[in-house]
Amino acid sequence: MILPLHVLWVGAETPDLSTSEYGPFTIDSCDSLEAAAQALRDRAHDALVLCLDRPGLGPALADWQSLSHAVLDAAVVVLMPDPNPALALQLTQRGVQDLLPTPQADAATVARVLRLASERKRLERSARKAYATDLSTGLPNHAQLLEHMTHLLALREREPAPMALLVLRVEGLSTTERALGSEAANVLRRKLAVRVRAGLRASDVVASIGNDAFAVLLAWIDAPRDAMRVAAKLALSLQQPLNVAGHPQTVAVAFGVSQYPEHGRQADELLRRALGQATATVPVGRGGYANRVERGAVTAANDEGPETL
Repeated sequence: MILPLHVLWVGAETPDLSTSEYGPFTIDSCDSLEAAAQALRDRAHDALVLCLDRPGLGPALADWQSLSHAVLDAAVVVLMPDPNPALALQLTQRGVQDLLPTPQADAATVARVLRLASERKRLERSARKAYATDLSTGLPNHAQLLEHMTHLLALREREPAPMALLVLRVEGLSTTERALGSEAANVLRRKLAVRVRAGLRASDVVASIGNDAFAVLLAWIDAPRDAMRVAAKLALSLQQPLNVAGHPQTVAVAFGVSQYPEHGRQADELLRRALGQATATVPVGRGGYANRVERGAVTAANDEGPETL
């Protein structure tokens, strides 16, 4: 039996996929990247289709903050009039599964591309589970984090206690890569991971959830404000310059917080909320960028000093 694919369709009119042998499909539609970001925060999707039917939307997609969020779980397919090789490569490096020229995007072709891209994504997730560690940082990866959270949440159902999940999204790795090369960007990412780990208790779990984000699982907290305080302190620590190949490098940081049981009881639900919040928030750092959602929390944490929980 072929399971139905839940598809989020962004942009042009949705083709009729109801008769395709690659179905069945359940389709939600919206008309902008902003609406898509909100839809991704609200629920998980198997596939995301982005129809870039206007000039200039390709580069905008390459800079779309929520793309890193989308590619974690969804097979992302881009439809655009004439994808140039440089943009195609850039989007593929960001995690896009397939690019399809719109003149070829008839219903039969789209259905086939969606089903095959989703299957590749499923196999990719299975492969990630086989390798519990992110090779670049040595941290647990996205799949391992979800598995650990699932076990801990099962324990919390039997022995209730508050816990929290933090997501720290960094901007600036691509700047380092352009200036100093890909290996320097990897070194910076590893140093950021070490700095996150150093600011936490031994019982807290740090994971890598993509090229530009870290997750922190606080297995227990005394009060809800503790999670926000720790997130703000970690964000401040990551904004301090790091030396890479003899050059000081800085990143901007945005964070999101979800708490059990207030914000959910499932691992993917808590992660989706925290990651969505971090993606929707303007980063702080690198010359004064302002975090419009959490700036007050960051300032308050700075006044309190460097200690952790």
